[in-house]
Amino acid sequence: MTIKYSEDHEWIELTEDGLVTVGITEFAQEQLGDLVFIELPDVSDEVSQGDNICVIESVKAASDLIAPVSGEIVSVNDRLNDEPELASEDPLVEGWFVKIKLSDISEFDALMDEAAYQEFIEE
Repeated sequence: MTIKYSEDHEWIELTEDGLVTVGITEFAQEQLGDLVFIELPDVSDEVSQGDNICVIESVKAASDLIAPVSGEIVSVNDRLNDEPELASEDPLVEGWFVKIKLSDISEFDALMDEAAYQEFIEE
C-alpha cells in the first residue's frame, strides 16, 4: 500500500491492481469544516490530471476534488451521498471519494510522499 499526496490536499493510495483510491487529507478537512454535501462523478467517466471531478460543500465553503491522476473512474463512494461526514470521520477507510484506473503511473510517481506533503503544508 503506497500513499501519495497532491498539492490540492488529496491522499492517493495505489493498490496492487493499478487502481488508485482518492480522498481528502486531514488538512483539507480542517480548512473546509463540516461537510454537508458531496457531488460525485459518474462511474466510467474519463478524467485527466487537474480536472475537477467532485464538488465538496461544507459549512464554510464549496470546493472541488481535483483529479490527481488521469484515468477512468471505476468506483465512487455512494455512501458519501447520504453521509458526507464520513470523509471527515474516517478519511482513509470509509471516507474515500473515487477509485481511478491509472492510465499513466508516472503521474502517481510524481506526487508527494508524506514527508514532502508535511513540508508543503507547513510552508
